[in-house]
Amino acid sequence: MPDAEKARRWRLILGRYADPSLSASNSFGAGDSDLDRVLGFLYDREYTGRGHRLRSQPGGSEGSALRAVNWLERTRKLFPKSTFERLQTQAVERYGMTELLADPKAADAMQPSPQLGAALINLRGKMNKDLEAGLRTVIRKVVEDIVARVKASFTATLIGRRDRFRRSVQPQSQNFDWRGTIRANLAHYDTESKRLLIDEARFNSRMKRHLPWDVVLLVDQSGSMAASVLYSAVCASIMAGLPGITVRLLLFDTSVVDLTHMADDPVEVLMTAQLGGGTDIAAAMGFAETLVTTPRRTVLVLISDFEEGGSIPALLASVSRLRGAGVTLLGLAALDEEANPVYDQRVGGMLADRGMSIAALTPDMLAEWLAEVMR
Repeated sequence: MPDAEKARRWRLILGRYADPSLSASNSFGAGDSDLDRVLGFLYDREYTGRGHRLRSQPGGSEGSALRAVNWLERTRKLFPKSTFERLQTQAVERYGMTELLADPKAADAMQPSPQLGAALINLRGKMNKDLEAGLRTVIRKVVEDIVARVKASFTATLIGRRDRFRRSVQPQSQNFDWRGTIRANLAHYDTESKRLLIDEARFNSRMKRHLPWDVVLLVDQSGSMAASVLYSAVCASIMAGLPGITVRLLLFDTSVVDLTHMADDPVEVLMTAQLGGGTDIAAAMGFAETLVTTPRRTVLVLISDFEEGGSIPALLASVSRLRGAGVTLLGLAALDEEANPVYDQRVGGMLADRGMSIAALTPDMLAEWLAEVMR
């Protein structure tokens, strides 16, 4: 990288506390001033949070003061979507810019993302009641964005597994048989253009389930589980609208809250959830046991980081009783922002030894897992 470009980047990283020579260099152009202002609006809080007084920008020109909504608009224009999403999440999560929620225009302008949703869920209990309307607006946008991405495949997977031995005349994307389509059209391969010309697309039929299933979602709402709570609420709402499936939604920390009555409204679930506190998985499993009426038609999904703060012997005894009665037990480990599993492997291993299947899956894969065990 040329030295001039290095100097430019260091100037943008260091902000107003950078050596004046970096701002005076030819590498720091007029267009960089806008970048500097929006970055400074956010990251100068790092300095003030440590007791520093902000000094004026070189030349003493600060321009018009930025407000939260203006900052969002300018940031969206200046940065790629992925960078913008990261900046707004840091604004809320790291620097407590809750004024973004106080301004209806700013709340509506925020880009929905799972990371932003998780950050807001974590902060919800610490926010002023006056921000509830803005918080609800953003949470609703995040939920709608996730539902739009996962509902079709999630629903198609759970309504009935594919029957690869029967062809369907229904041309639906979720039933597309790409292997069969390739085989049926190999004769139409164009060697000159190196393309396969599709003369006949093939689709799989789906087998409908008739016997009902009970699905109990037991969701850990300790402080590290915000993203899992978010996705669990969405998954519960999708399943609540499917035929042949009865959903029970339980959130727990050191106590258990039954939110089954609002399982079809993920926004209300997330506005009710109280993240933080300890974790008593044993007590939650014990409560879930009391809800099981048809063991062999029940799937209990424990969504947790398995950081047990209660009695491990009691937890293992509960798992053994449920498994012995015929309940299908799934343990869904927490994922971090990079989708890496984050959980207590020792406790996870003990649960697996007692008959609970343990995995770290994204929501769409959870649907595949449920479809497999509910055949």
